[in-house]
Amino acid sequence: MNLQERFKQVRQHSIDICSNLQTEDYVVQPVVDVSPPKWHLGHTTWFWEEFVLKPNDENYEQFNSNYNYVFNSYYESAGTRVIRTDRGNLSRPSVEEIYQYRKHVDKAMLHFLKNNLSEALQDLIVLGLNHEEQHQELLATDIKYILGNNPLFPPLYHEEKLLSAPTKNTWIKIDEGVYEIGFEGEGFCFDNELNRHKVYLNDYSICSELVTNKEYLEFIHAGGYKNFVYWHMEGWEWVKANGINAPMYWHFIDGEWMNYTLHGLLPVDEPEPVCHISFYEAYAYALWKGLRLPTEAEWEIAATKFNWGKRWEWTESAYLPYPGFSKAPGAIGEYNGKFMVSQKVLRGASDVTPPNHSRITYRNFFHPPLRWQYTGIRLAK
Repeated sequence: MNLQERFKQVRQHSIDICSNLQTEDYVVQPVVDVSPPKWHLGHTTWFWEEFVLKPNDENYEQFNSNYNYVFNSYYESAGTRVIRTDRGNLSRPSVEEIYQYRKHVDKAMLHFLKNNLSEALQDLIVLGLNHEEQHQELLATDIKYILGNNPLFPPLYHEEKLLSAPTKNTWIKIDEGVYEIGFEGEGFCFDNELNRHKVYLNDYSICSELVTNKEYLEFIHAGGYKNFVYWHMEGWEWVKANGINAPMYWHFIDGEWMNYTLHGLLPVDEPEPVCHISFYEAYAYALWKGLRLPTEAEWEIAATKFNWGKRWEWTESAYLPYPGFSKAPGAIGEYNGKFMVSQKVLRGASDVTPPNHSRITYRNFFHPPLRWQYTGIRLAK
């Protein structure tokens, strides 16, 4: 698939994710971590305008010069911006205007992509496509948070949700030794997946399956959220301060645990992998089981031996640079490196990861209390 076709495909997928929204849904920002859907649509469009068209297409005419301030996310080198907490306060530009902005930029980009582009420009465009795919996952999870925190629990999809089939969990044993992790070969990767390097691993075993809702219910029924011994001190303070007693979107109603899904509020599907779990909860559950979470190196070495992709899986690894990591110059260098502090690595992918946007070396990262993403648990020992 050439760059033009790939660009059209990726841009259309962003629109498809929003196809069942009402206009009012596009504007809401319930918490700082969630951005309004219309902001995602504007920001991913701004990326193409700011980093591709404005510097490289002398005939490009900006749609609105104020949009750089509105849709810049965290790129200090791209100028001032609306602070993240205020994205939901922007009634303007309207949803209609943002869709017009997308059409304007898409038309210019498709014309630009007909040129004979340098290798550096092609690499930048591939980065932009992956950037938009990252935002597509955020867009999907932000929509779920917006609807899932509405007391009406409105569904996004109206067809019946398929129930999960039970799976058999086994232990996969990995021998001690020196292994290599990190990206290698052809194709795209983010800079935080480089450089490939050696790691030493002791003998370990890792589960072939993710922890299920049924298994996690056992933790709840055993008083896991009421016993401090399973929790980091920081995690225990988080539980007490926020009244946490179950995964995000779970509600105990008339003696039954219910779970908000994009198909509406439904009884908890017990064979389904548990979802929307913080690192604190993943750690506590593992300790309650007398087990632990894998490190990211252990996960990567074993990943070819199990199925992954349903949940972003918490690891015990801090988000740190690999040996030889270096940031690119300019705004693109702000992409990953400056976030390498106080966060945990997650591996895998999720139900809402865009097609062709996952690989074994992918390093996702979040702060320990966050759980609005499709996060789950795989155990190790």
